[in-house]
Amino acid sequence: MGQVVAVARVGDVPDGGSIVVEVNQKDVAVFLVDGQYYAIDDRCPHAGASLSGGGVEDGVVTCPWHYWRFRLTDGAWADNPRIKTGCYRVHVAGDEIRLELPDRV
Repeated sequence: MGQVVAVARVGDVPDGGSIVVEVNQKDVAVFLVDGQYYAIDDRCPHAGASLSGGGVEDGVVTCPWHYWRFRLTDGAWADNPRIKTGCYRVHVAGDEIRLELPDRV
């Protein structure tokens, strides 16, 4: 298990919405969908758009610029799973939302 860091509090992320947090100088989008938290890199690997600004449907966020779709569960591009954005395990401890970071972020 990598380093675990607190990034927000329960209640900071609206249900069905997202927030952006900075972790080690990188923007990470934290989503709350049907009571489950997910976290992926906020920048689309295609053109750099903020994924937190995209709509979420069926566990997939759609990039607001060019409509690339990424699965919240693993960060994979829905049309070609070999292309991925960073994805983080989310833990809730008390009222803290924590991200498990890989060895390199």
